[in-house]
Amino acid sequence: MPRAVYVLALGIFAMVTSEFVVAGLMPQMAEGLHVTVPQIGYLITAFAVAMAAGGPFLTMAVAKLAPRTALMTLFAVFLAGNVLAATAPGYAVMTTARIITGVASQAFFGVAVSLCVQLTRPEVRGRAIAVVMNGLMLGTLLGLPLSTLVGERFGWRAAFWAISALALVAAAVTLAGIPPLERSGSGGSLREELGVFRNPKLWLVLSTSTLIIGATFSAFSYFNPILTEVTGFSTGTVPALLIAYGAATVVGNTVVGRLADRRTVAVLAVGLLLNALFLTGFALLAGMPAPAVVCMLGIGLVGVTMNPAMVTRVQRTGNAGPLVNTVHTSFITLGVILGSSLGAVAIDAWGLRAALWLGAGMAVLGLTTLLPEITLRRSGAPTEPTRPARGPAHAGSASRGRN
Repeated sequence: MPRAVYVLALGIFAMVTSEFVVAGLMPQMAEGLHVTVPQIGYLITAFAVAMAAGGPFLTMAVAKLAPRTALMTLFAVFLAGNVLAATAPGYAVMTTARIITGVASQAFFGVAVSLCVQLTRPEVRGRAIAVVMNGLMLGTLLGLPLSTLVGERFGWRAAFWAISALALVAAAVTLAGIPPLERSGSGGSLREELGVFRNPKLWLVLSTSTLIIGATFSAFSYFNPILTEVTGFSTGTVPALLIAYGAATVVGNTVVGRLADRRTVAVLAVGLLLNALFLTGFALLAGMPAPAVVCMLGIGLVGVTMNPAMVTRVQRTGNAGPLVNTVHTSFITLGVILGSSLGAVAIDAWGLRAALWLGAGMAVLGLTTLLPEITLRRSGAPTEPTRPARGPAHAGSASRGRN
């Protein structure tokens, strides 16, 4: 595996840590910015909406740059957003800072995944994408609790300064560890990337990713109240359970990465089926501690861990260019928004277990989006995703012989 793949994972770890930091420091930030806790919660929404809506436009803005230059530019924008957050005198400036960092994070994801494909041989791309996505998993497992610890001990602004320092380290490592490749494709590559969105099958594939993540986040967003108010765990126990959940995502992501290239659709189908079963089990058995924990860990193993297979399927249906990857990440972010917001509506109407039932329903709906492709495969008809992932225009040519 090229060293650069691990370097990209470090950058994503920094981005994800910044995304989650607000969730761990809501009371302190509310007091420091003289607003309510729900208003601080809107900063999470602002970050997610900025990712989904603004990321593709920033990706297009850096599309003509060489990959390493594009990454350094995005680090600069991200760092500016975090410094602005650390020094924000009020809520409006903090909201602006979150929007800036959200847009930069989304674009970074797209460019990083595209570069990962450019740097690796086709037969190991699924594993390489899993390594890059481990930056996301470790952001949940380590980034959130560490940034929360810093914020609680030294003040919430210190957490943003710490993330800024992490971003500087990641940028320096990226500058040293990413080879100076040329921009893949010709001058018309952006036009070609936009052209793939005329393929209706790509939109179906993107919707699968939205439903996979939506199903998971309809539950994950409410683990804390479900585990304390329904299952009966103490508030002091929940952080340990969430760390165990994070560890399960790392394991699941690694396993999926090893299977994503050869069994892409099968992995997604099995993952969705198991997630539906675990979510249903959690809804039925949430009042029993041991089964509830087993189901929660099961969701960790087969939920967001589908990312390597999701990315592989999108790239084979569209291409491996930065814009396609960024739009895909926007659909993933849309899943986060839908899962958490619809989960809140369901809870208000029917109670905490309703979020789990909603997740199970979204997982089943996700399975239905795979049925056309599964049917074609069983009939022996050729399917588009059997092609190797490609860039906008011969993306892999720049990396041949480097691995």
